[in-house]
Amino acid sequence: MRVGLTILTDLPWREARPRWRAAEEMGFDHAWTYDHLVWGGLPEAPWTTPTPVLGAVADLTERIGLGLMVATPNFRHPYQLHRDAQALEDLADGRFLLGVGAGGSRDATILGAPALPPREHAERFFEFAEALVRFREEDHVTLSGRWFRTDDARTLPPLRRTPLILAANGPRSIRFAVATGDAWVTTGPWGTDTDTWWGALTESAALVDGLLRERAAAGPAGADFRRYLLLDTAPGPDSPGRTALASVETAEEMIARAEALGFTDVVLHWPRPTEPYRASEQVLERFAAEVLPRLQDPVQG
Repeated sequence: MRVGLTILTDLPWREARPRWRAAEEMGFDHAWTYDHLVWGGLPEAPWTTPTPVLGAVADLTERIGLGLMVATPNFRHPYQLHRDAQALEDLADGRFLLGVGAGGSRDATILGAPALPPREHAERFFEFAEALVRFREEDHVTLSGRWFRTDDARTLPPLRRTPLILAANGPRSIRFAVATGDAWVTTGPWGTDTDTWWGALTESAALVDGLLRERAAAGPAGADFRRYLLLDTAPGPDSPGRTALASVETAEEMIARAEALGFTDVVLHWPRPTEPYRASEQVLERFAAEVLPRLQDPVQG
């Protein structure tokens, strides 16, 4: 089991910098940040775009994976994102992780675009991800899709070491993620109680198992397909939210359940003194010292 940590971009760099360094020093496998113009969980907070932050973190660290969770077509063009990914792959020496999803609609509506109906929202995401695959595999790419266009777009240097991690919660998006991406990431359904959440994850994990068996029958592709689960959710109108690091025991129990469902990676959040993700940094430190080594090397247990 690999374990990651999300660090939000609501703090100035002088305060965030020690956290990114600590994530690596504590032994986490990967560290993430959100890709938003404004995030609904902290709508009044200062917020900075993540790509230059990850560039600075790449220079600050040596081992830990660094990722976006997740880039969306709400305010990005796939060609521009491809170019950002090339830069981050180089800066991080192959440690960059590119999460891509449909996203909510807030970032798009800030820029004056209307909120899309759910089906169109998903179809735009599919076109966005398929474009990223073409940019990775081809040069001189011309797109003439419904949502995105390019004219003879150059794509060099080749993007070779950055996995495309596709976010999906529902069956249709999960099928697309397994067919198109290098890995799958999910939050599970939002605004549900814990039992419903785990029940939905069980169904989604079973669907992925079946799809991967089909891929394995067709050839070796998919053998290294990783499955990421975000264990935390911010509070919403109908949900109190969930923070795995509320206690070491809670985190350990949730990770064990995720592993039993076949997830290869889980992602936590750096504790905050207030919601969202309210928890104690002492719990984080204890988790990193006592639990993280055992998760990464079960023989120690």
